[in-house]
Amino acid sequence: MRIGLLQLNATVGAYDRNRARLESAYHEAVAKGAELVLAPELFLCGYPPRDLLLRDDFVQRGLDCLEALAASVGAIPLITGYVDRNPSRPGRSLRNAAAVLQNGKVTHRVMKSLLPTYDVFDEDRYFEPAEKVAPVEINGRKIALTVCEDIWNDEDFWPERRYRRDPVHELVAAGAELIVNISASPWERSKEARRLAMLQRVARDERMPLVQVNTVGANDELIFDGHSVALNARGELVALGASFAEDVLVVDVGSQSPAPEPALTLPHNQEEQLYRALVLGVRDYVAKCHFKSVVLGLSGGIDSAIVAVIAAEALGAENVWGVSLPSRHSSEHSLDDAAQLALKLGIRYDVLPIKEPVLAAETVLGPLFVGREPDLTEENIQSRMRGLLLMALSNKYGPLVLTTGNKSELAVGYCTLYGDMCGALAVIADVLKTEIYALAEWINRAEEIIPWNTIRKPPSAELRPGQTDQDSLPPYDVLDRILRHYIVAESDPKMLLSEGISPETVRDVLNKITFSEYKRRQAAPGLKVSPRAFGMGRRVPIAQGFRA
Repeated sequence: MRIGLLQLNATVGAYDRNRARLESAYHEAVAKGAELVLAPELFLCGYPPRDLLLRDDFVQRGLDCLEALAASVGAIPLITGYVDRNPSRPGRSLRNAAAVLQNGKVTHRVMKSLLPTYDVFDEDRYFEPAEKVAPVEINGRKIALTVCEDIWNDEDFWPERRYRRDPVHELVAAGAELIVNISASPWERSKEARRLAMLQRVARDERMPLVQVNTVGANDELIFDGHSVALNARGELVALGASFAEDVLVVDVGSQSPAPEPALTLPHNQEEQLYRALVLGVRDYVAKCHFKSVVLGLSGGIDSAIVAVIAAEALGAENVWGVSLPSRHSSEHSLDDAAQLALKLGIRYDVLPIKEPVLAAETVLGPLFVGREPDLTEENIQSRMRGLLLMALSNKYGPLVLTTGNKSELAVGYCTLYGDMCGALAVIADVLKTEIYALAEWINRAEEIIPWNTIRKPPSAELRPGQTDQDSLPPYDVLDRILRHYIVAESDPKMLLSEGISPETVRDVLNKITFSEYKRRQAAPGLKVSPRAFGMGRRVPIAQGFRA
């Protein structure tokens, strides 16, 4: 059977645009000889629609869009994801559904059985699950049609399962001949390899060919990588969709479909995958929020350099504006590094010294600060002045402001609320500092793009004379070990003591994490690239007394 996989990029709520893109890709796949065409989960409305699902007009628009789409579908069936109403009560009012369209009408409607409600997923808030499943018959073949999470519960792959049911196994037992999965599976580091291994196990266990179409693109914090797959009954990879890009594949799938020679493999370089994910995240966020350009502060440090490189790749150098905002504590080498980077990238670059406006703020506050020594307050005035000026440029000329703080800083509050946290998108807020260095090395793998001095010098906020990050923080390799353990893995911090980290260091870092929760609640949305990111998937109270 020749199956078309439409790995496409949807925008949440852009029904007409999503439908037009789907129709075009459907006809492309049919022209290539597809006998069945698949589009991703909830493609018509885009994923995740979140509380737009609470609007009746949003849901109705989607149902109208489905009918209009069906009218454009001919003899070759198309399967796509959409939101359906749930007529049964009691129960939630909606269903996460897949529709089979053929000959101008909807011939089958299949409801999602397993509703993820963890991390960034909140489907139980909106949807009612299917109580039972059955194969759908399409052109004489029985298809096990599943929606994303329905396939993520194989008992032989997961040491501990989230759900009691395995819809795939139920469908195969009911006589299905082919497993189909339409998906909106967001990316995190190494997710594509884990997803493929899981799907291969399902195909081998059920001894049945399997195809999965995954969405691609970014919506708010979530990035979708594509990597749609077709597997034969031996679990061998027959076809693989592009990484972080749209793709229309048509592939022959059968029990004995041969794996191509040489064998298909996933991309292996993790820094390259991270870079491509962040580029896609910036490009889609800016475009889908109806902006065309960005502005950011260029400090001469590694974090702002990484963000500038990603932005230039995502949007084109002509749409990136770098601004140096030196204070009286800024070093000449930082100014030189920022200018060199801007020249290399070909982006606009301006210098706005903040010495005078900071002095003016200190003068105004002077009468109220009498008798008090300069401290963190004066440092933060500098950072907040930079935020004020960047936002002024955004208001006047229209570019969206990018923040440049990394996950290590955000975790422990080494950032200034309404200062360097000021902006609309936190590009590297889910990238640890040690990962930033590895990414910079990868960017410079062929030639010097980021000045080597930027990469090799001790990191510093340069808000007071001789300042370095390690005046306030443990070495980043130690800090990031703690954060991986406590934030990402959510493990008992006492285990860190066995790795030689002092109790005082662990306690200090954990306290900083707890006390900084109020800052993170006010931070710009950050692109999620790890299993556990700050933002929509992490719900920690601000006012609380628990200490690890």
